[in-house]
Amino acid sequence: MAIDFGCQGSTWVLDYDVEADMMDQVMEDVKNGGLKGVDVQISLLGKYKEAPERLKEELDKKGLQLAALTIPHAFVDGKPSQKEKELEDYYFEYLKHFPGAIMNVPSRVESSRDNLLQRQKEIIKGANELGKRALEEHGITTSIHPISYKTSYWRFKEDYEVLFEGLDPRYMGYTPDAGHILFGDMNPVEIFKEALPLIKHVHYKDASKNNEWMKIGQGDIDFVQCTEVLKKNDYDGWIILEEETGAEQSNTSQVIAELGDYVQNNLKSIVK
Repeated sequence: MAIDFGCQGSTWVLDYDVEADMMDQVMEDVKNGGLKGVDVQISLLGKYKEAPERLKEELDKKGLQLAALTIPHAFVDGKPSQKEKELEDYYFEYLKHFPGAIMNVPSRVESSRDNLLQRQKEIIKGANELGKRALEEHGITTSIHPISYKTSYWRFKEDYEVLFEGLDPRYMGYTPDAGHILFGDMNPVEIFKEALPLIKHVHYKDASKNNEWMKIGQGDIDFVQCTEVLKKNDYDGWIILEEETGAEQSNTSQVIAELGDYVQNNLKSIVK
């Protein structure tokens, strides 16, 4: 595929662990926004959780694609927990109904940055092993998604350097999130350039240099330059948009429409 655009489930429900039967609303909003892809945390699958064939049918009816399923991991001691392993096994099979869809793997944020380098190495080890198993045993691409909140293990440039040095590009990709990059006092355009060989999936949400979430196009991130970097370097995947300003919780459908308008007016011409 060429570069195309979609939305992530966090715009509807921010917490990855909150269970909600949201997929019909997600699909309708994405379609009405003129976007094509859905990247959704597994907690929002609802009635489709045990019915991938039904989800595929509904996506097809709306002219949409499943870009990714998002499954957070902690990788304590460098390996998945029993629950994480069970989810991996189940969703490897689930994803086989959606050729090209990836497993997006947010790195869980814990209560502190204690034992920082040890935990970073554990997460990298677990991620690389997950990616190897996913690709070699199931033909599925995986990509780790750093989240740069205050207690994240992946917050600043020096943390990202450890991540980029440790990830095995044969097996585990990297999902840059432009907003979280800026929250770590980094320039998203420069991180995109540095990490190009690792990038398998992309998240866009806007933010200010004061670490406030903003509506798309109103913050300090140059999404045009980010997109141009991806296009010029033959990135072949999804750009997934989100919003976390708080406004999305009261009128999600309108927020998704605004994200779609931004893509149409500012980014679509770059990827043609």
